[in-house]
Amino acid sequence: MTAADPAPAPLLTVRGLTVRFRMPRGRSVAAVTDAAFDLAPGSCLVLVGESGCGKSVLASALLGLLPGNAEATGTARLTDRHGSTDLLTAPEAELARTVRGRRIGLIPQSPAAHLTPVRTVRSQLEETVRELTGTPRGTALRAAAVRTAARAAFPADHLDRYPHQLSGGLAQRAATALALAGDAPLLLADEPTTGLDRELVDRTTDELRRHTRAGHALLMITHDLAAAERIADRVAVMYAGRIVELADARRFFGTPGPRHPYARALLDALPDRAFTPLPGMPPELGALPPGCAFAARCDRATPACATPPALRDGVACHHPVPPDRETDHARTA
Repeated sequence: MTAADPAPAPLLTVRGLTVRFRMPRGRSVAAVTDAAFDLAPGSCLVLVGESGCGKSVLASALLGLLPGNAEATGTARLTDRHGSTDLLTAPEAELARTVRGRRIGLIPQSPAAHLTPVRTVRSQLEETVRELTGTPRGTALRAAAVRTAARAAFPADHLDRYPHQLSGGLAQRAATALALAGDAPLLLADEPTTGLDRELVDRTTDELRRHTRAGHALLMITHDLAAAERIADRVAVMYAGRIVELADARRFFGTPGPRHPYARALLDALPDRAFTPLPGMPPELGALPPGCAFAARCDRATPACATPPALRDGVACHHPVPPDRETDHARTA
């Protein structure tokens, strides 16, 4: 795409997405608050943040897989060749029949739980390919299943094994192959490199990158910032249920770097950066402070942080790092 070409229309448009869990005695806890972003075909948005910040809950909301005590509000509109669907209000029958697998593929965080224990990987791949692509049974279906396994670096000599015979890394690759089988317009990858060594992490991210270059969109959730840097077009940083920074990946990982103090701290904690531990612990989602949730851990906090900051120019902070100022991690990278 040249500078004169118009940007592609978003495949996924999320506005005001909030997920609350009903708790005993009438309480409720917000796991995601007011999330907003766009995701276009051919691009990858990587969602990063510490455990428990709401990343996987956000993905579950998009798939209609929240538990019964959860309520999702806002909009999450998927617009592709099949039409336009608000994922938050679509009935379960529509999500199960026409969205999951066909329009949105999922690489789950716990792959073993998504593999059928009494069937081999080959049989599950063949069934998925046949159901999603219409490939008839026979030689063509067997060959398509093998090709799909190869895309996820799943070894052909393990295809006739059952899930309990797989290591964690192999189960992850099997789940990735199943997710890629239908070439869905949108792929949600929740920690897709868990259990993989560095070589396989790079191979997996490169395959997912090829998936986006073919015109698909990818929303990837990960703790692996090296994998995020390898694949992302944009980065969304979550803290205590909120997106606190939304940035171009080259700027985020390069110069001038992140503008939110929390995002800077995440990168500064990496061994190949400043290797500075992030002090303190995230607050409990059920006991958030009245203002900025990061203030207690932030060396830039002032009394102004008692008021919640809004997301402006891609950052939710009263005292963001100026965009023309080089950060510590960029100087040491």
